[in-house]
Amino acid sequence: MLSALSLLLVTTALSAVMLFVLASLRHSKLEGIREWGQANAAAVLSLLLFAARGVVPDLLSIELANALFLGSVALMLAGFRRHLGLPVPIKPLVGGMLAVMAGLSFFHFGVDSLPLRSVLVSIFHASVYVAIGRTIMPVQEPRLRYAFLFTRRTAFVLGSVHAARGLFYGLQVGTPIGFLDPAPVNLAFFAVGALALPALTLGAVMMANARVLHDTAYAADHDHLTGAWSRRAFFTFAEHEHARAARKGSSLSLLVFDADNFKRINDTHGHASGDRVLRDIVTHAQEVIRKIDYCGRLGGEEFAVLLPDANGQTALEVAARLRTALDRSLPLGPATLPIAYTVSIGVATLAPDETLAGMMERADAALYAAKADGRNRVVSAPMPPRSSASAQRG
Repeated sequence: MLSALSLLLVTTALSAVMLFVLASLRHSKLEGIREWGQANAAAVLSLLLFAARGVVPDLLSIELANALFLGSVALMLAGFRRHLGLPVPIKPLVGGMLAVMAGLSFFHFGVDSLPLRSVLVSIFHASVYVAIGRTIMPVQEPRLRYAFLFTRRTAFVLGSVHAARGLFYGLQVGTPIGFLDPAPVNLAFFAVGALALPALTLGAVMMANARVLHDTAYAADHDHLTGAWSRRAFFTFAEHEHARAARKGSSLSLLVFDADNFKRINDTHGHASGDRVLRDIVTHAQEVIRKIDYCGRLGGEEFAVLLPDANGQTALEVAARLRTALDRSLPLGPATLPIAYTVSIGVATLAPDETLAGMMERADAALYAAKADGRNRVVSAPMPPRSSASAQRG
C-alpha cells in the first residue's frame, strides 16, 4: 500500500540516481552542474531525515531536514541561472530561507502546528519554482526548444501545486494532521513535494544534454575562428541549394573572395592580428548579405557567399557592396597603426544544366582574374557555353 514513508524512500533513491547522472556531465564544463548536484545531495540527506521522523530528535527531522530541503530548492534555482549565464539572487534566497526557518522554529517550539509549517514551506517552494519557470525563457533553437519548454512548464506546474498545497494546509489550521498522514489529499501533495526535485533535475539534465549536442553541432558546422559556416557545412548548403535551383529553375549565385596580400599582413603585424582581420571580414560580410545567404570560410583567408534566388545582376550588386564594406582599416590600439585591408571577389551565376563544381570553378577563375587585375575589385565570370554546361552535367 502506498504510504508517505514509501514515497520518501523512492524519492531518496531517485535523487541519488540523479546524482550519478549529473556526475556523468561533470566534465562537460557546463555551468549549473555543480549546483544541481549539491541540490540533490542535500535532498538525499533531507529526505532521509524526514523518513526518520520519530526515530531521530525532532530538531533533526524538522529543522535540519527542512533547512536542507529549502537549500536544495534554492540550489536548483542557482543552477538554472548559472546555466543560463544569469546572476544568482543570493540575498533574496538566503533571506527567504532564514525567514522560513524562523517561522518553522516558532511553529514547532512556540506554537506546534504542522499545517502552518507546511504553509511556510509551500510558499517558499512555490516562489522558487515560479522563479525557475521565469528564468527559463522559450528558445527557438530546435535542439534546445523541447528541453527548455519541458523544464519551464514543469517548474510552473510545481509552483502552482505548491501554492495550492499552502492554501490547503492554511485551511487546515487547528485540524490535527500527522506528518505521514495516509489521507489521499495529504499523500498527493506529499508526492508532488517529494518528486519535485527529481522532476526538475530531469529537466536540468535534458537542458544540459541539449546544450552539449547544440555546442557540438555548432562546432562541427562553424569555423572556430571566425564563426562563419565551415567548409563542410557550406558545401552541404550549396548542394542543397543547387538541387533546389535545378528542380525549380530558380537563380543561384556564388561569390568567392579573399583578403588581398594577407601574407604581408601576417608577416608585418603577426598572426594574432591576421586572425582579427579574418574575424572582421566575417562580421562585416554578415552585415551586407541577406539572412537567407550563406557565408563560409573555405580555408585560410578564402571565403565564399552563396546567394540563393539571386541572378547575375543581383550578385554583382551584392559583391560591390561587400567589396566596399571590406575596404577597411582595422584599428589595433591607440599606440599602433591600423591594419588596412581589402578583398578581391569573383562572381559566378549558375548556368542551365551546370554542376556546382562548374560554378565554383568559374567563380575561382574570376577571383584569380580580380587578383591579376590589381586586387580590391569584383570580376564576374562569363556564362559558360551551353554545350560546356551540358557536358559538365553529363
